[in-house]
Amino acid sequence: MNARRARRFSVKEFTVHTSKEFEALDITDRVAETAKGVKKGILFVFVPHCTAALITNEFEPNIKQDYEKFFSMLRKEDWKHNKIDDNADAHLGVAVAGSEQFFFIKDGGLVLGTWQRIILMELDGPRERKVLCEVLST
Repeated sequence: MNARRARRFSVKEFTVHTSKEFEALDITDRVAETAKGVKKGILFVFVPHCTAALITNEFEPNIKQDYEKFFSMLRKEDWKHNKIDDNADAHLGVAVAGSEQFFFIKDGGLVLGTWQRIILMELDGPRERKVLCEVLST
């Protein structure tokens, strides 16, 4: 094996409990914990759910409410999937926002913009959600 290849770390997992149908939760600090001790690399974050998304953006009380309102507005339509389990809006929200993100690690910390935070967006709660993180260091 080439010594210059990225070293693999095992997947780290944590759980988030949501309390509302549509809820934006700042998970930046918990995600950053999984990269501690790594000087340089890439952190992959994945939410293995079809009705919870990841967003990287500003997080303050007003925009938090706006995220929740924005995604809840999808609820107002008569989607075909609702005939099966009445949560088409949640699936469509994830299709737009995504369920995975990656971040650079530099000097032992996540590389984020000044106001950027990592947000788990609950779209079909309340639920218990898993967040999976894997670091590839160089």
